[in-house]
Amino acid sequence: MFGQTTTPAPTERGLEDLDAAALAYAARIEGLPPERRQEARDDLVRFALPFAGRLARRYRGRGEPLEDLEQVARLGLVNAVDRYDPERGSFTAYAAITIVGEIKRHFRDRTWGVHVPRRLRDLILEVGQATSALTSELSRAPTVAELAERLETPQEEILAALESAAGYSPASLNAPVGGESSAEFGDLVGESDNQLESVDDRVTVSGLLGHLPWRERRILAMRFYGNQTQAEIAARFGISQMHVSRLLSRALTWLRQSMLNDAPAPWQNGTAEPEAPRSRMAVRRTGDGVLVEVTGDVDQDGAERLRRVLGEAVGTGHPAEVVVDLAGVGALHAAAATALVAARDVALRSGIPVRLARARPAVRAVLATAGLAAVPG
Repeated sequence: MFGQTTTPAPTERGLEDLDAAALAYAARIEGLPPERRQEARDDLVRFALPFAGRLARRYRGRGEPLEDLEQVARLGLVNAVDRYDPERGSFTAYAAITIVGEIKRHFRDRTWGVHVPRRLRDLILEVGQATSALTSELSRAPTVAELAERLETPQEEILAALESAAGYSPASLNAPVGGESSAEFGDLVGESDNQLESVDDRVTVSGLLGHLPWRERRILAMRFYGNQTQAEIAARFGISQMHVSRLLSRALTWLRQSMLNDAPAPWQNGTAEPEAPRSRMAVRRTGDGVLVEVTGDVDQDGAERLRRVLGEAVGTGHPAEVVVDLAGVGALHAAAATALVAARDVALRSGIPVRLARARPAVRAVLATAGLAAVPG
């Protein structure tokens, strides 16, 4: 098929480079004459050979020579190039499915069934002849020890030969189980497991998850094993739903890249820019009172800031009233409601009323669960 190539293996951006090369190939292939089409096709295949080799190496050590697996992977790569349609998604995703499918088909065709080595086949014939001779001499079936002594062969090898010999006359699946039962042996055979095809990927993903930080592992488990929505996960962690979406996207991108490479890609905690505060608080005097304007989504981090801001507003200058304007708040975490309760209690002990103003319906619902009333927005 294809021999060794000097094309260097793509680096961290190799998948994007390969997708870009495939898109460029698909865009210009229609306008090329037949001989140029073949040349462009061969160029893309050569460029993607390291990618196919990485997928093949995932299956090494399973009884098949790596060279054979690489050849099968290259066949899958050629099929992927010939059938690639950019309207159906990225080339690397489609090629990975096609190549892995060819490798799994190779294992099904080549390694399932009974394979008996040549030496063991010869020993099976010798055991059969020795069994016939000893049965005539002893007027009974010989023991394993007697067969081993006659053939000057270890008993373990005699046992292996006897077990392998049974493979030459397998029982029919339509044969009755026996006794009074009308069942056949075929009735005892289990059905195909639809999840079997995904075992390799599941094992690979399980190993890669251990390289992720605890928070990302937990979020992936809650989303894909616990079937929780992003909103439910956000409430559990005290962050915004948009933040959960970004964390999921980043973790899934890392898993995809790591599955298509020999070694897991390094997890960079600093690749994303630090997230700006989800909420803001502004404090200003209004005559004898204090107005605290809150905007944005108040998550757990915002709840801590809100607690500090309200404490300063209540404890500075003994205002006649503290008004918390919630008109700009889209979402309020339960921790923020708890912070408001604490600030109200502290203020009331000092004789300072706290009024919550212009809260949206969703925010009022959270406040109500904490026993707080707010003037509608």
